[in-house]
Amino acid sequence: MQEERVPLAQKMRPACLEQFVGQEHIVAKNKMLWRAIQYGNVGSCIFYGPPGTGKTTLANIIAKTLNGNFQKLNAVSSGVGDAKSIIEKAKKDKQMFGIDTYLLLDECHRWNKAQSDCVLEAIEEGSIIFIGSTTENPYTSMTRAIVSRCHIFEFKKVEAKDVLKVIDRAEKEGFEIPVVIEDDAKDYLADACNGDVRTALNALELAVGTTQFSKDKKVHITKEIIGESIDRKPLSIDTSMFYDILSAFCKSVRGSDSDAALYYAFRLIKAGCDPMIIARRLVAHCSEDIGMADSNASLLAVNAMYAVEKMGVPEGLIPLSHAIIYACEAEKSNSVIIARDRAIQDVEDYGDLPVPNNLKNHPATNDDGHGKYKYPHIYGGYCKQQYMPDKIKNHIYYEPKQNGKEKTLQRKKFREDK
Repeated sequence: MQEERVPLAQKMRPACLEQFVGQEHIVAKNKMLWRAIQYGNVGSCIFYGPPGTGKTTLANIIAKTLNGNFQKLNAVSSGVGDAKSIIEKAKKDKQMFGIDTYLLLDECHRWNKAQSDCVLEAIEEGSIIFIGSTTENPYTSMTRAIVSRCHIFEFKKVEAKDVLKVIDRAEKEGFEIPVVIEDDAKDYLADACNGDVRTALNALELAVGTTQFSKDKKVHITKEIIGESIDRKPLSIDTSMFYDILSAFCKSVRGSDSDAALYYAFRLIKAGCDPMIIARRLVAHCSEDIGMADSNASLLAVNAMYAVEKMGVPEGLIPLSHAIIYACEAEKSNSVIIARDRAIQDVEDYGDLPVPNNLKNHPATNDDGHGKYKYPHIYGGYCKQQYMPDKIKNHIYYEPKQNGKEKTLQRKKFREDK
């Protein structure tokens, strides 16, 4: 009977915190979750973030480190009955043996209120330690009852330097045959996986499994082989040139030269650059360099980014070109980014100022101004009243420029108030 093949991503799954990579903001030494694990005081929590960042792995490590039972459900394929069965067994294990049960629910945002309610009592009683795993923001995608009973930990894309550690370990321990991965292939894979360790390992496994032995009886993995395995063409330019061309693209958009912007955009794409990188930069520049002078540029750029993501190449490059040309030809204004910087600076300098009484969320009890908020719609859409704290009430962040649609904005009445 043929032995069942274990996927490389599963084989390389860390078994302890020492092997776990990334997420240093929550599991580095003396960080909150690290302390909770060390002191055996991990409560119910929700891990959310991009795929392949270690959410399931860390949940498993927690259960093993604290000598608990580990049970896993997927919210897509499981229901109330599955959860109740685990909860009943967890109660018995806790009463008879003092063993905690960790229930990992993958894609936990997919459970509705009725399904979520089935674990609430168990969480409150401590019958189970619930760990939800999701790629969605739990504050907006999950029921409040569950979220309020859990600690929330955000997972971020794994940095390339940490992905390299996984690749190095896989090269040494992941294969039954001798494998040699060239350094530039490692660097490329660590960057091309976009912070998803599972994607990196899957691509590496495919590369090794489809490459013949060399004369030295080893499998040599090159950058080109990795590019084919991860379905992304390796850049034909070095890192320095890549950032130079990307900078030229950005400055061409800002400088209103659509010909140059298109040239640099397609030079990058031809060199193997992911078009989404260009689309994301365009979205940012439409607010930074065009802003209120022509807000349609932002809408078009976001639509183009969505089209590139959903349609791919080459169809998605048509709306991307459309958005690039529109952004270049649009009137320019950097008033949005100036306003942002001024607001951030005031928050840093005056971040603890009290809210004006007329804006507070409680009724009047005396004559100090509480409850005297004027509802603008009663006055035709605008009425004079103070919104900023007293100390900075005369500070101005947004100042329209005389470009495009900005010159038609009526801000005089607000200036008079200040």
